[in-house]
Amino acid sequence: MALSEREQKLLEQMEQALYAEDPRFATRIRSQDGGRSRRRLVIGLVAVLVGLGLVFLGVLDKLVWLGAVGFALMVAGAVWAFASARPVGPTGVVRGDGSVHPVGGSSAGKSPKAARARGQGFMQRLEERWERRERDQ
Repeated sequence: MALSEREQKLLEQMEQALYAEDPRFATRIRSQDGGRSRRRLVIGLVAVLVGLGLVFLGVLDKLVWLGAVGFALMVAGAVWAFASARPVGPTGVVRGDGSVHPVGGSSAGKSPKAARARGQGFMQRLEERWERRERDQ
């Protein structure tokens, strides 16, 4: 079932507010480029397998340094495979009307955390906007 234009706009505003409030969380739950992340996963898993092979060779040949290199390669491969390479989305301060004011430039020093400390939280503003929309209909 398709969303109405109003619902799409509301969803877009919620997404912008989520990026402004917690960009790390929003980036984790959103997948922008499946091909790139799949490639990172494959390269990382290959590095883990090669590292595991080096660890076994180091144990069989009693070469501690080779085992250490293999272990380091395994850890680096795992970090590479599961670390996010996607850029963080737009950040800024969510205004009362739901729009996002970007942080930086002339408004430097105004972080989303400072905005939360001054005013209301994201969920409170979202609930207020929802109630206003229901009243206006």
